[in-house]
Amino acid sequence: MNASNPYAPPKAAVRDVADPDAADEPAGRGIRLVAAILDGIILGAMVYTPLIFTGVFAGIMSARAGRVVTPHFLGVAGLVACIGLIAWIWLTVLFVSRNGQSIGKKLLGIKVVRKDGSKASLARIFWLRNVVNIIISIIPFYGLIDVLLIFGEARQCIHDKIADTIVVRA
Repeated sequence: MNASNPYAPPKAAVRDVADPDAADEPAGRGIRLVAAILDGIILGAMVYTPLIFTGVFAGIMSARAGRVVTPHFLGVAGLVACIGLIAWIWLTVLFVSRNGQSIGKKLLGIKVVRKDGSKASLARIFWLRNVVNIIISIIPFYGLIDVLLIFGEARQCIHDKIADTIVVRA
């Protein structure tokens, strides 16, 4: 019997779609600041902590050996730091591509979306929010002005306006 079962559940592909009627609540200024600080702390922990531990270990080994063995550990320290950086980049790209969240934003429950509430692409977030912003930051005082615009009614920094994005509660 090749007849399909009339009692079987539907086999439609279901995915999350932005509801145009639902207004996303903008993330608070303070929580955005804390997310940025968390991102910096996490990056530092994943890159610099291995360097510190490797340096301490090299010092201990030098003391026990009675001679300086630190140069041997410099390559190891660099390698461990690179592995930490690659892991941080991988996690950040993974979270940003999935839901527009950096590691800090994910921990605090906020995300980057397009101004109309639709998902912001990884390319938009990377190129417009980050790369273009870094290039423009050669202008004196740009970084300060960019950050201070968060106190406007729209809660958008210049990099948000360039990328046509907003930061909302996830």
